Amino acid sequence: MSVTDPLGDMLTRIRNGQKAGLSKVSAPKSKLQENVLAVLKKEGYIRDYQAIDGDSGKNSLNIELKYFEGQPVIREITRVSKPGRRIYVGVVSIPRVYNGLGVAILSTPQGVMTDSEARAAHTGGELLCRVF
Repeated sequence: MSVTDPLGDMLTRIRNGQKAGLSKVSAPKSKLQENVLAVLKKEGYIRDYQAIDGDSGKNSLNIELKYFEGQPVIREITRVSKPGRRIYVGVVSIPRVYNGLGVAILSTPQGVMTDSEARAAHTGGELLCRVF
């Protein structure tokens, strides 16, 4: 079965895995998902991720979830721009997530980056998701 929103599917797997208390979750692999996971790792929301090249073209990502004192580090992770309704923001309208405590992840012409990096690079783009 094909997935119409692979990034939304991966974020849902992370959300459900943390609610269930799992240490790892798996998701299908794509470049966009790898870039989003790199940002999540850099910001400290996940422990690590590995790209697994499977046989017959079934590539996947193993994502190690992160907990602090028994509670998930990610309290909220939501998809903003969806396949049916893309949300683009300019540099002046990039939102702050919980007044800077969380991050918004954007896909810009210079790559996938956080809201603060996009403001520093003075570039806008597609608002992919919000993490707190």
